[in-house]
This record gives sequence, structure tokens and C-alpha cells, in this order.
Amino acid sequence: MLKTLLAQVREFKKASFLTPFFMILEVLFETLIPLAMASIIDKGVEAGNIGHIYRMGAVMVALALCGLWSGVMGGKYGALASTGFARNLRKAMYTNIQTFSFSNINKYSTAGLITRLTTDVTNLQNAYQMILRMCTRAPASLICAMVMAFLINAKLASIYLVAVIFLGGCLIFIMRKATVYFQAVFRKYDDLNASVQENIGAVRVVKAYVREDYEISKFQKACNKVYEMFLSAEKIVVMNMPLMQFTVYACILGISWLGAKMIVGSALTTGELMSLLTYCMNILMSLMMLSMVFVMLAMSIASAERICEVLNEKSDITNPENPVYEVADGSVTFDHVTFRYNKTSDKPILDDVNLSIRSGETIGVIGGTGSSKSSLVNLISRLYDVSEGAVLVGGKDVRSYDLDTLRDEVSVVLQNNVLFSGTIYENLRWGDKNATDEECRHACRLACADEFIDRFPDGYNTYIEQGGTNVSGGQKQRVAIARALINRPKVLLLDEPLGALDLKLRKQMQLELKRLQKKLHITFIYVTHDQEEALTMSDKIVVMSEGRIQQIGTPEDIYNEPKNAFVADFIGESNIFNGIMTDKLKVRFCGAEFECLDDVEHGTQVDVVVRPEDILIVPPEQGAVKGTVISVVFKGVHYEITVQSGKNEIVIQST
Repeated sequence: MLKTLLAQVREFKKASFLTPFFMILEVLFETLIPLAMASIIDKGVEAGNIGHIYRMGAVMVALALCGLWSGVMGGKYGALASTGFARNLRKAMYTNIQTFSFSNINKYSTAGLITRLTTDVTNLQNAYQMILRMCTRAPASLICAMVMAFLINAKLASIYLVAVIFLGGCLIFIMRKATVYFQAVFRKYDDLNASVQENIGAVRVVKAYVREDYEISKFQKACNKVYEMFLSAEKIVVMNMPLMQFTVYACILGISWLGAKMIVGSALTTGELMSLLTYCMNILMSLMMLSMVFVMLAMSIASAERICEVLNEKSDITNPENPVYEVADGSVTFDHVTFRYNKTSDKPILDDVNLSIRSGETIGVIGGTGSSKSSLVNLISRLYDVSEGAVLVGGKDVRSYDLDTLRDEVSVVLQNNVLFSGTIYENLRWGDKNATDEECRHACRLACADEFIDRFPDGYNTYIEQGGTNVSGGQKQRVAIARALINRPKVLLLDEPLGALDLKLRKQMQLELKRLQKKLHITFIYVTHDQEEALTMSDKIVVMSEGRIQQIGTPEDIYNEPKNAFVADFIGESNIFNGIMTDKLKVRFCGAEFECLDDVEHGTQVDVVVRPEDILIVPPEQGAVKGTVISVVFKGVHYEITVQSGKNEIVIQST
């Protein structure tokens, strides 16, 4: 841990060495002052030598000024070293966080990282300054004062030795007890920050549900936990001062009593007694400073461990030794891919996925919530690494590419789009920092974002607030799409890209994206819950459920020839009945026999898929299946009619 932390001192090593040097210099000057004072009393006051008093008085003033200058310089360099150390720590942590993969980021909460970058670093900054100054000054002052006291009178000085041993034992006991509470209190800080972050981030929801009182109560509980932990720690630490005062006064009384007896017996001079009392205060003040350092260290050890966790965390996604710097084309292949977020998990998120996508194709990936659609596309840009198998882009394993090269050629529009504080131009240039104004405007025209940007008074120089709070969800989404298009990638991953758009604009964007794909020959991989959107946009559709591919095919194949009941129900809200094959291309279900498209062996139990639009409603005497209409709902272009026939509920679409 120490090696990790001290590596961040770097350019402040000089200041870190000069600080203890000046502190020791200050101690030496302070140690000589009591000797000059003793000389004034013994050789000046008692001897009536006024000249000696003036000379030694001048020496004391000079020593005091030199000590003051040394203390000021020590403070200056101590502040420089500690603030520089804190700056380097924050920079190193933030830089390392930027290298984290998604799996690394998942190990830490946002509130926890913020606490580490702020409170924990401040604690270490204070501790480092105290180590450089007090941890140098206090031991040096203690040693010098003890040496001088023993040189004056070893018998009286032994009182200090007893006091030092007693106080040292007490301080160790206090520190060990307090450290436990200080380690726990910073975990409570994470909860406190999380409460604030969650409340502010979702303030509209809080107000909409009138939950202000609940949030205040939750925050108060987090505050109380921090308060209780600090109170428990301070109850132990507060013992430090009474113990210190008891020891100081006991030493003064002991030295005064024994010293007076020795003066009467001519074994000690008055000046020497005054010097011993001064050294008494030096020794005990040194112990008090050390006790403060120990308390600060008890707090900072917990912070240091948390900071080192982040500094020592290594990204599990790194560049190979000899990376590839060019992506040949936009083809994508999943070769027996299995993926787990947690490497020790028994059940994989993606299980033995095989998929081949030609360069320039538009692929729609559809499936229910939790079917691992987003996990699938995240592997293409190597936001995660596969657990087994391989993902290939341009015919090469994504793990063989330089990360910057791969992610420049595989652009992503994520499910939760984020805009950063800055102008629209600045946000667009996240896609290509060298993009010209015209290229930015062209990308916005392609994404249909120009129509609302042009209405802003400042146009493309409009300032976007943090998180894009001053634009709507649909506007934010269109800027995000434009940002992804600006560097003309070979593969564009779109994860629910049109979810926040109104129906009219969504239809318009579907056509624009399809036209754009044909024009630029970009491979589009399109994740959506909207079956109609997938059917409209895609050259090929991938249907997923529970981490497995259920069917791959053209929109026509998927719609007309679903591979199983899940695909049939998901892609078209089909009626699915239990049936039995009665003859060649004939199946019996719902109490009647019908012709079918698939030839299955006679007597086989089958799932029968019947599209709602393929069912006709006729008078009872003309139909094969009888039922009762239980609901009719107008859907805009057709009526959806629900009919109850025995135990079966049949959905019919009719104009």
C-alpha cells in the first residue's frame, strides 16, 4: 500500500524532503533556547551581570527568529507537498477509472468512487502533511529534549521516561480502539453520498410521487449513522487530552518537588530547574502532537486502503502486445460465444451463440426484456470480453485489435444516451474530435437533429447542461445518433435508438436510417423491442430468449415460418394451440381439422401457430370453430377481436 501511495509523490519529492529538514532545524533552535535561558538565570540574574543578560537575550531572540523562519519554511513546503500529493492521487485514480471496462466499473458504486476522490483523498492529504511536519518535529523534539534533560540531571529526567512509557501505552490503546470505528465510518459515507446522488438524479420522480418527506428521512438516517460512528470514535479519542494533562501536571509537580530539594542541597541550580521544566513541556507537547498524528493516521488508513483499491484495479480489457490497427470491413461473427458477467456464475448470460453478419447488412436483434440483446452487442465493441468462444469483426478476433481503432470503427448508441455539459458542437465531436462544423451539421441532418437545433437561438453553439437536462429525451437521442455517425464507422450498434421519439418521427427516422445504411454501406446492428420496427428496418432478424438465439432469418421467414412457439408469439402475437397431426398436411385443434403448411408424421403432438389476420369471422353455420366475441378494440388500422371458444381464447385482426 505504501509503495502505491508514495509513487504519487513524484515531482513533490523535493518539497517532501525539505519539510522534515526545516522542521528538525526548528526543533534544534527551540532546544537551544532553554539553555540560553538557564545561562541568563545562573550567570546573569544571580551574578548580577547585566551585560551577560543582554548578550544571551540577543542570542534567544536570534534563536527564536531562526526557529520561526524554519517553521514557516516547513509549513510552506509541507503544504506544497501535501496538496501536490492529493492532486496526483486524484489524477491517478481518475485516469485509472477511465481505463476500466464495464466489468471493472460494476465492482464500485458511483457514490463510493466519489467518496474516494473527495473525502478519502482529503484525509490522506491531511495525514501526509502531518507526517511530514509533526511526525518529524515531535520525535525530534522529544529526542532532543530528553537528551538535554539527561545531560542536565539524569535523576530528574527519569521522570520523563516513565511519563513517555505511560503515555505511549495509552496512545496505542486509544488508536487501536478508534481505528475500528474510523474504518466503518467511511463505508457510511458511501451510503450518504448514494442517498444524495439518487435523490438529486431522480428529483422529478420524487416530486411527482410526493416523496420528499421519505427522502429527507432516508438522508437523515444516513447522516445519523455517520454521526453515531464518529461519536463512538470521538468518545475514545477524547480520552487523549485528560491523560495528557494528567501526565503533564504530574511531571511538573514531581520535578518541582524533587528539583526544589536538590536546589536546597546544591545538587541543582535554579536555571537548570527552569530548563528542565521547559524541556518537560517540550517532551509532553511532542507526545500530544504524536497522539494527534496517530488519530489522523487511524482515520487515513481506512481511506488509504480504499484509494489503493482503485489505484491497483487493473482493467481486464487491454491492448494485445501487437495490436491490429485496421478493420478490414464491417462483417461480424459470433463463434460459439458464451458470456458471464460474473466468472464464477453457473448460468451464462449468453450461451453458445453462433451468428454471422455480412458487411453492410442491417440486423435486427429482438427479444423480451432480459433476453441478453444488449449483452450481445456490447461484446462487438469489446465493452466486455467473452468467457468462451470468439467475436470477430472484419474477420479478426476483437481481442487482437487496438482498442481505439476498434471503437472508432464500431460506434455505439447505447440504451441510455448521455450528453455532457458543453455546446452541441462539443458533444458531437466526441465521435470525432477533428470533425469540422460542416461535418457536424451533416451528421445532424442524417440523424434528423438539424430541425430542432436550427430553432435554438444559438444553433449548434447552444450550451447543453450536465446530463442534457435542457433538451428532451428525443432530442438527446438524435444528437447521440449524430455523434455516432460523425466518424463514418464500419459498424453501428443501435440499442433501442428510437425509444424516446414520437411515432411520426420514429417512422421518419426508420426510413432515414435505412436510407443512410444503403448509402454508406455501414453494418447496422439494431436492438429493439418493437417487432414492427425490426421487420421494417432489417435485412435479417435475430430472435433471442434467455441468452440463446431462437431463430435467424429474413423478416418474411421469421414472420411466416416461425421456428418455435416463442418466435411465433413474440414476432406477431400469434394464436398458438395444442394440435395433433391427423394426415399429410392436416392437423386437428380446437375440435376441428385444418390444412397446414408443414408435413409432420401422423399422430405427432404439435404447436399450431395461427396468425390473427388469417382468421375470418363468418356466421356460425359457415365456420369450423364456434365461439363468442368477448371484446373488440380499435387499433388504428384494424380491429382486434377476442373470441372465447371453449377453453381457447382466440385473437383475430379484422378491418
